[in-house]
Amino acid sequence: MPTWNSRFKKPLNENALQFSSSIEIDGKLYKEDITGSIAHVKMLVKQKIVSLAEGKKIIKALESIQKEISSGKLKSNWRNEDIHSFIEEELTKRIGETGKKLHTARSRNDQVALDERLYIRKEILTLKKSIVGLQKSLLKIAIKHKGTIIPGYTHLQRAQPIIFAHHLLAYIWMFERDIDRLNDCMKRANKSPLGAAALSGTTLPIDRNFTAKLLGMNGIVENSLDAVSSRDVVVELISICSVIMMNLSRLSEELVLWSSQEFSFAQFDDSFATGSSLMPQKKNPDIAELVRGKTGRVYGALIGILTVMKSLPLAYNRDMQEDKFHLIESVNTTNECLQISIGLLNHTKFNKERFEKELDGNLLLSTELVDYLVRKKIPFREAHNIVGKIVAIAVSKQKKLNEITLEDYKKTSPKFEKDLYNYLTAKSSINNRLSEGSTSYKEVEKQIKFWTQKLA
Repeated sequence: MPTWNSRFKKPLNENALQFSSSIEIDGKLYKEDITGSIAHVKMLVKQKIVSLAEGKKIIKALESIQKEISSGKLKSNWRNEDIHSFIEEELTKRIGETGKKLHTARSRNDQVALDERLYIRKEILTLKKSIVGLQKSLLKIAIKHKGTIIPGYTHLQRAQPIIFAHHLLAYIWMFERDIDRLNDCMKRANKSPLGAAALSGTTLPIDRNFTAKLLGMNGIVENSLDAVSSRDVVVELISICSVIMMNLSRLSEELVLWSSQEFSFAQFDDSFATGSSLMPQKKNPDIAELVRGKTGRVYGALIGILTVMKSLPLAYNRDMQEDKFHLIESVNTTNECLQISIGLLNHTKFNKERFEKELDGNLLLSTELVDYLVRKKIPFREAHNIVGKIVAIAVSKQKKLNEITLEDYKKTSPKFEKDLYNYLTAKSSINNRLSEGSTSYKEVEKQIKFWTQKLA
């Protein structure tokens, strides 16, 4: 029976109770709920609001309840309105009237806000660990392929030669920014809302900072209304998960493309691929496709939580019960996708010899000719125009750039000399990169060294 129903003449309708019950979702936060309750009791004892003996009795029972929930011995059902009420009711069954003192100077409003922040704090650490694991997998492949040349793309058209390691390092940098965002979110999440009570604080002499310190939090949420009515840290974490999933989805898309016969660059291990129920020859990149598809779940969670919060007046409204569904869904999906992506990468081979010879003399080396003319003091736009004519000749004659005669080159510009052919290999293109952070062997080696030390 709900703990709030003493002023009502009728019990809650069965359908209404089932509809409003949130324990299926917030039951996942039982550890956080009990952790917060134990800290709250210790503060009540310190402030002499409950006695030391009562506090010890409550804490011992709470620890027992946590163990039994963890082992599966103690289970709830939909008739329990939420995890907070379930734990408090179980506590009172075990220790009687003393259990009813647990909720002193506290509301479910600040209690659930704390549970969520403790959950967010824990999951940020989990997500960071998973991202580092993915970075290590990417780095391992990058080290193996620091001499492998592939075409770099813009608009999914071949653009310029790059080292495959450089491509993988780009993802490592992307995921590092995700870690930065998680660290930043932690600063805002790791504040205690406990003690805000329902919305306006309490008349009892509590010590909010003491509770925050016990929980390892960096202070309190200063305004009681803000403490119980804001879910910006929930929105923020889901938003970060959306960015992580966007980056994962882009990587997955490339793995799907690279594993196709047209690219013939990536080969998945049989243990990370599936077949067709009709076509015996098929080897499908289902794991990468599923990661790409599950991105929609996390995007949906972000839109869901934003929609829940967009019109709510201060302070707490029951709409906010929905936040935990979106939070847990996004975090679980993101972590699951990070973990499976690590496994997929660790079981994927890449063809070192696939592109290099094919790229020698290829039209994607056209920019090398532009730079060649720029070094001969021809203005960039004019050089671009000249090389465009060379490309037209190559296309019309169905020849590579290194197959066009010097005579044809000189027809477009007298500045062309025999040495131009030295610039028309994929390796020379990469070797000639001078800018910091480029795809040159030197710069890629520098980045690999940096990440090897950082991820050690």
